[in-house]
Amino acid sequence: MAGRARTIVLAGGGTTGHISPLIATAEVLRGDAAIVCVGTAKGLEGAVVPAAGFELRLIPAVPLPRKLTPALFKVPFRLWGAVRQAGAIVAGASVVAGFGGYVSLPVYLAAWRRHVPIVMHEQNAIPGLANRLMARRSAAVLVSFPGTPLPHATVTGLPVRAAVADLARQGRQAQSAQARAEFGLPAQGPVLLVSGGSQGARSINNAMWGAPGAPGARDALLAAGVSVVHVWGNANFPAGAVTLDGADGARYVPLRYVDDMARAYAAADLMLARSGAATVAETATLGLPCLFVPFPHGNGEQRRNADSLVKAAACEVIDDAGLTPERLVEAALPLLKDPGKLAEMGRAAQTVMLPGAAERVAEAILAVAGEPR
Repeated sequence: MAGRARTIVLAGGGTTGHISPLIATAEVLRGDAAIVCVGTAKGLEGAVVPAAGFELRLIPAVPLPRKLTPALFKVPFRLWGAVRQAGAIVAGASVVAGFGGYVSLPVYLAAWRRHVPIVMHEQNAIPGLANRLMARRSAAVLVSFPGTPLPHATVTGLPVRAAVADLARQGRQAQSAQARAEFGLPAQGPVLLVSGGSQGARSINNAMWGAPGAPGARDALLAAGVSVVHVWGNANFPAGAVTLDGADGARYVPLRYVDDMARAYAAADLMLARSGAATVAETATLGLPCLFVPFPHGNGEQRRNADSLVKAAACEVIDDAGLTPERLVEAALPLLKDPGKLAEMGRAAQTVMLPGAAERVAEAILAVAGEPR
């Protein structure tokens, strides 16, 4: 190990997609530097980062309105206040590394004003505003996917947390039986994991659960002997969601949230999910085949995130507007009944997302800090 750096500041927050790669990188850097993480009170980082054992400092969130509204004129004042608070955190740091979310731009600007070198990591195939604005002012620009349009970018892949990296080394099959038992699933038979991310996804939940007078895919899958682990998202869990039994011992297990997604991945044969960068990276690293339903709003980054896996025949994509219960069963059931096809898709996915991204990002950060591992 090289000499211990004074401080490395890691900024990122809001959703799991920004927080998970931050924590994954922090886990690698833990022995090489004093780590300070920066987030906002609005994101999941307030609970997740301290739980992972890292110091978290908070600054105000400064969202940028997408339309011309009176709130837009308040942004400069709010941003300046956040930059001032971030300045006190980054003062004396060896390097600042940003992982996206509302917190990144104030931290980047504070670091730039104080001549602290910046490393940015862009999770998505289409970069966010903060990274587009600050890329040319950064000492290193790291991206998850080839072709991400940022200047002087280096493709590192997307850091995944230690639990996912460990599972990839062991192989999902080695942990499958134990993981299934933890979720109350049968030891045999196909398992579909359903999740719209930390906030949930209404279209995915509706396709699985159904609506009054219109049954969802859940009943058809249970009748076909397919078990389902359905992660609803914290804000979406319905009062009537209970565990149900189906044919051949299959079970429907509804959950509000899963703290350790590595265990859910280990239990599954196929996943239905949004194609957020973290989900794409984690499932591809593990070789877990997916049906991706890209978020239909924003700048289209979720569809682009899945492109490399589509080209490798490692996943299938369903348009959000076309995700009906019938379409879900039509797409999922043939795959779940064909273990050979699933194995082929899993192997293809692992050729796209190479392991070791957290180590590569950590090495780049330490190199900018002047302390290579």
